[in-house]
Amino acid sequence: MGEKLLMKGNDALAEGAVRAGCRFFAGYPITPQNEVPEYMSWRQPQAGGSFVQAESEVAAINMIYGAAATGVRCMTSSSSPGISLKQEGISYAAGADLPIFFANVVRGGPGLGNIAGAQGDYFQSVRGGGHGDYRTFVMAPDSVEEMGNFPLHCYEIAYKYRIPAMILSDGVLGQMMEPLEFKFADVDPKELKEADWALGECKGRKNRLVGSYDLDEGKLEVMTLNRAKRYAEIEAKEVMFEARQCDDAEVVLVAYGIAARACGAALKMARAEGLKVGLFRPITLWPFPKKQLRELAERVDSFLVVEMSMGQMVDDVRLATEFRAPVHLHARPSGVTPTGEEILKKVKDALKAGKGECVCCK
Repeated sequence: MGEKLLMKGNDALAEGAVRAGCRFFAGYPITPQNEVPEYMSWRQPQAGGSFVQAESEVAAINMIYGAAATGVRCMTSSSSPGISLKQEGISYAAGADLPIFFANVVRGGPGLGNIAGAQGDYFQSVRGGGHGDYRTFVMAPDSVEEMGNFPLHCYEIAYKYRIPAMILSDGVLGQMMEPLEFKFADVDPKELKEADWALGECKGRKNRLVGSYDLDEGKLEVMTLNRAKRYAEIEAKEVMFEARQCDDAEVVLVAYGIAARACGAALKMARAEGLKVGLFRPITLWPFPKKQLRELAERVDSFLVVEMSMGQMVDDVRLATEFRAPVHLHARPSGVTPTGEEILKKVKDALKAGKGECVCCK
């Protein structure tokens, strides 16, 4: 803590998890996240933990399920199609109320796609992704520093609410290098309080059971409804966002991750020209900052959502704002990163339209 380091995003993600107390990692290679398991392969033994290169993504997530059941802070990571393969295991972990942590360094899709950074996995991330009624706590960094510091918060939320937590990154953030500072003291797993549900040595205490099902009539519904109460508490207490120059804005850009970085460039250029533009960045994609966007919609002319997908988060922005102001979309899917200049052009179109016509396809 306090030391400035120069790191690649994927390395920062792995190091941040280790410093946050992660002592078991299981994964399988896929670009553009390969640096994460590579880093963990030597860093985990150095920290007194364990690293396993699993035979598949399916094997890796089930190893994480087993480790999490013992209370160990563990992690897996992958990119897009690899995360799809892990979805059944993530759903099982959610059903068993296990605090797992994983990261998706998104690549272009669908299918095998390409290895460029993209944001096409938003729906999969914020809607659960697998089968059944469950949610995943989702954080979206926009810098290498946030890649390194967000794992600690993910672990804290995961263990507080017994929920899967994830970092939704992308190939650009994963591969870029920036200076960063880890802004927390290293966590010593030996100093963490033992969870009262964790499996392990049972001598002298009641037996514990970890499972994702109950076949008695009605009991699974009770489990699901109790979990929903925790989700509601997360939505009320754990929302995170960043608002820049929104107080006097006529048009507010809405973006997350690396797209928000491009919007930051557009914001700077717009303000230099005297244009009243702001930037709203959701940091937690679930829970989504609905209340804050709804309040903004009362006083701005319009929103411009910038996504590296065909438009997924835009649906949540429209729902949050309740159509009180027009919501435009600038979409660059399948591994294309938008530029500040092209975003600025869309901003000017939105300013010209005011509260009028849609500028999405112009």
